[in-house]
Amino acid sequence: MSGQQRADISRPATVTTFGHGVATATPDRMQVSISIETRAEAVAAAYGRAGERTAAVTGALRADGVAASDIATTGLSVRTETTWTENEGTRITGYVATTSLTVNLRIPADPAAADAAADPAAADPAAVIARAVEAGGDDVRLGGLNLTVADRADLLIRAREAAWDDALDRARRYAVRAERALGPVLEITENAAATPEPRGDIRFVAARSAAPGAPVPVEYGEHEVTADLRATWQLS
Repeated sequence: MSGQQRADISRPATVTTFGHGVATATPDRMQVSISIETRAEAVAAAYGRAGERTAAVTGALRADGVAASDIATTGLSVRTETTWTENEGTRITGYVATTSLTVNLRIPADPAAADAAADPAAADPAAVIARAVEAGGDDVRLGGLNLTVADRADLLIRAREAAWDDALDRARRYAVRAERALGPVLEITENAAATPEPRGDIRFVAARSAAPGAPVPVEYGEHEVTADLRATWQLS
């Protein structure tokens, strides 16, 4: 018997399986991007108007109980607007000032039943955004919308447990088919690339509805976290 054959005989039999786990929860946090874009013939006028509109928007947000720490200025710019004609070439026609805000809002368990009068911080985020848009007027633009959960660590724990159960179930089934007993775990490797991602129907149809201040419906869907692992067991 060769040395390789003796090594193969002495090496313990193993089974390796992969597990996939998913955990979901209803989002309880919303992050929305709000921009204010103003135009004027002079730089100072465009910049000043942008400041006024931004103050109106942030004032409306604070009136609805949004904390200062949940409102961040993420962009500020001024650019020229130009036109081109055959006779005059490129000509500056005005200036555009833009400010961008990122706002974090809490989603109550039942947005429709939230009592904003009793607890402004528990107001329906869709209504909060609608009032901010109304305060800023036609210069307001809405950008990205992100729905998430505050305690993603708990979701990840649940996803990992589901991934382990999946891998263990597969290993047990293979062991039975091989007429072997499942022994101790020799190795566990988690896929570190698994990241939380929002799932479900997420819609924010338009910045303003026909009625001033009326909120556009937001479907919160579900937030999903996945976990993947590889585990190796000894067979006895």
